[in-house]
Amino acid sequence: MNLTHLDDNNRPKMVDVSSKVETTRIAVATGTITMSKEAFDNVVNNQNKKGPVIQTAVIAAIMGAKKTPELIPMCHPLLLSGINCDVEQLNQICGFKLTLTAKLSGQTGVEMEALTGVSIGLLTIYDMVKAIDKGMVISDVRLEHKSGGKSGEYNR
Repeated sequence: MNLTHLDDNNRPKMVDVSSKVETTRIAVATGTITMSKEAFDNVVNNQNKKGPVIQTAVIAAIMGAKKTPELIPMCHPLLLSGINCDVEQLNQICGFKLTLTAKLSGQTGVEMEALTGVSIGLLTIYDMVKAIDKGMVISDVRLEHKSGGKSGEYNR
C-alpha cells in the first residue's frame, strides 16, 4: 500500500499538491452539544459569567478553522476565502448544533478546516458552561458536504 503521508524512506511528509488543478472547494461540517436544562437556560438567557457563549463559540470556530494546519499534522496552510459559522438552538434536547462552512479557491480541500472549526466551537461552549454542567456531550461531529477537486462532490 502506498501511503500519501510517507516518503520512500518511510518518513512523514506533507503531500505535494503543486500539480493539482486549482478549483473552488467548499466543505460543510456540523456537530452538536447537549447539556442540562440549567446550563442550556444559562446560555439561552445570556447569563453566563464568562460572557456571551454563542458569540464566543462562533469566533472560536472561525479561529479554529484558520488554525487547522497548526493543530493537525500534514495539513496544508490554506488561504481561506470564506468561513461562515451558524449555531442552531435545539430546545427539545437542550443543546446547540454548530454548522461551519469553509471555502477557498485552491489545490487542496477544506474538510479538515470545517471539522476542526466545528470541534473548537463546541469545545468553547463546553469550556464556558462547564461550571454548571460537566456532563455535557459533544457528538455527531461530521462532514455534511464537500465540493471541488478531483474527488468531486460528497453529500451525507
